[in-house]
Amino acid sequence: MRAGGGMSRVSPPEGQELLAAPERDPAVTATVLAITAVVLALTAAVFAAVADHGLLAHIQRLDDAWLRLMISGRSAPVTAVAKVLNVLGLVYVTLPVRIAIAGYLALRRRWWRLAAFAGAVLLSEILIGTLKGVYDRARPPESLVTTTGASFPSGHAIAASVTVVAAVIALVPPGRRRIAWATVAAGFSVLMGLSRAYLGAHWLSDVVGGALLGSANAIGWPAILVYRRSARVLSRGHRAA
Repeated sequence: MRAGGGMSRVSPPEGQELLAAPERDPAVTATVLAITAVVLALTAAVFAAVADHGLLAHIQRLDDAWLRLMISGRSAPVTAVAKVLNVLGLVYVTLPVRIAIAGYLALRRRWWRLAAFAGAVLLSEILIGTLKGVYDRARPPESLVTTTGASFPSGHAIAASVTVVAAVIALVPPGRRRIAWATVAAGFSVLMGLSRAYLGAHWLSDVVGGALLGSANAIGWPAILVYRRSARVLSRGHRAA
């Protein structure tokens, strides 16, 4: 058995690294795929709504109201925290963290987890620039931090959500600990998104779309790889039979 496969009691460990023994527990696989489908559906709905000019007009009214609320509630301590989160979402912080996680997974030879983590991060980075160019939405008029590029979707929200959620899936074994850390990751993603709207760097819908897209990538890649692994195991079993 390879190093890093201690979480699995059956060899090879790679097929069971992403989630709990999917080929032996269909309920786990079905639940993960269902959650993935829901997140993907919500993500598609938000992006489709922003792309529709009629719906975007209604969304913009909500965004305007939220921005006014954020501006009216600004204070020095909250602004300081929001600016710290702004720095945490920059590539100068996220890139070393991602490299460290990928390096650890490679050293432990957890290839399936590494594939899921790297796939989620790489696709998210590609989508940030691509989608910003497609939607080309203007930023809010009042921002407390320097911003570049279009507003939708929020790059900070995407980067934060995909990094923390994918990291939990890659590093924490299935069970209560993963649920606890996943809750922390979700809370951090929400906090990052709210900080962007508070600073006036993004509209509320920008961060909602960004957080959903990042989470969809983080959850979707492990689900796809587990599904493919399960299909390969079943196929080998049929051929052996």
